[in-house]
Amino acid sequence: MESALGYLRSAHPEAIIDAMCTGPDRLRVAYGLDAIPLFWYLKHERRFLRPAAVAIKGLGKVIDIVRIASWVRRHDIVVVPGMGVLETTLPLRALGAPYAMFLLCLSGRLSRTRVALVSVGANVIKQPLIRWLYRSAAWLACYVSYRDAGSLEAMPRRGAGITRPRVYPDLAFGIPVGSQEPGDEQIVGVGVMDFHGTNDNRDQADQIYASYIAAVTDFIVWLTDTGRSVRLFIGDTKGCDERVVDEVLTRVLARRPELDRGRVTAVPASSFGDLMEAMEPAATIVATRYHNVICALRLGKPTISLGYAAKHEALMSEMGLAAYCQDARALDVDRLIKQFADIESRSAQLRPIIAERNEALAREVAEQFRYMSALLFPRSAQKTTTVEMKS
Repeated sequence: MESALGYLRSAHPEAIIDAMCTGPDRLRVAYGLDAIPLFWYLKHERRFLRPAAVAIKGLGKVIDIVRIASWVRRHDIVVVPGMGVLETTLPLRALGAPYAMFLLCLSGRLSRTRVALVSVGANVIKQPLIRWLYRSAAWLACYVSYRDAGSLEAMPRRGAGITRPRVYPDLAFGIPVGSQEPGDEQIVGVGVMDFHGTNDNRDQADQIYASYIAAVTDFIVWLTDTGRSVRLFIGDTKGCDERVVDEVLTRVLARRPELDRGRVTAVPASSFGDLMEAMEPAATIVATRYHNVICALRLGKPTISLGYAAKHEALMSEMGLAAYCQDARALDVDRLIKQFADIESRSAQLRPIIAERNEALAREVAEQFRYMSALLFPRSAQKTTTVEMKS
């Protein structure tokens, strides 16, 4: 969203920008945007006990049909910037983000508002209703681009959009970065998440989480035993990842009670900029959340991806780091230690490669924005909208 917002404000300063999203208060404070909730129930469910809250959420699904349609109709353009808005790589329900995305794109088609899904992620979806909602959304949008070839291949290429789907990099590569200092070799950044597998692993969620936490703890203990300091960071603003950080810290200190508390620290981050600051002192990053991996690479850091979807492997391959991936659902700590030793020994060789790929991807993001300006912003358009969608 930061990348898209920067583009809109610089290339189209005459545009009036507002948002419909899951965190409107935060957008108002951080970016000065007029914003409303994506889901009607978000304003009301906390006022009621659970049985009533469930009913309120159900009622909201009906109310949102009118709310979203009315909101879309008031705009010339709706931009959905990036993220995995057509993915099931993390657990979600059909009547959550997939339903909202379908309503958004359908409303755009009916009201002739141009809806653009920009550098979004997609995957092969097994759940029939979610698959139908997401595919329909992509068919109804007037412009769709995917952030990797795998996302493009996962979605049918037919539809009534005004352009054929294209592949452009994740929009986060368009966010400017400051210093790209190599960092302290004795400091390692570790990004953790509240990971329970993907939408296809619901029956194994508890086992996957327990295995993931145990492996991450083992790795951090090894890092401290070899004299390194660890900075733990998150990529979620809902508090879920913070609980994981607390659990990992507790386990590490239980294993090494004599350890100086300053050797393993938790660094809060509530934005992409905060995440950059948290990672900057580290020389090497090991991370799980997709945008933690992107942030590390954007800073030019040698990075190991503990991924949960094909998008991680595609990104790491693009950056010349295909050998430094693991599946977060089945982490091999011994292999992770070997990967870490290898990437650390090759860091001087890898940094120029990562920097070169960063520059190339940033140019591609800028190219897409220029293409969007020619396609979506005729001189008569006076009002546009950026939408931040979170599942």
